[in-house]
Amino acid sequence: MKRLRVLFVCYGNVDRSPTAEEMFKKRSGLEVMSAGIAAVAGGTQLTRELIDWADKIFVMESEQAEYIKALNPEANQKVIILGIPDNYFRNDPRLRMLLEERVTPHLPQI
Repeated sequence: MKRLRVLFVCYGNVDRSPTAEEMFKKRSGLEVMSAGIAAVAGGTQLTRELIDWADKIFVMESEQAEYIKALNPEANQKVIILGIPDNYFRNDPRLRMLLEERVTPHLPQI
């Protein structure tokens, strides 16, 4: 069975998207990566190749959705905006709760 390729995107790929990657990469049936539109501190930079790789792209804010649309307008239908602002540190329990709550409904139930 083909695994669903999931990409999480935030601004710097420091706190929010790496937390999501860590949380969801353990789920069966998923292949997970994360990136940032302005990756800093060794984070992964979002590229057209990553956008093309993904089946679903979860962005934290609409700013990242616009960036993706600029790189590849056809990817717009893969993008889901989570509405999680950049005021959480990596692995913050509140961030983890929001991610679980907002991402899970969009994933296949296994």
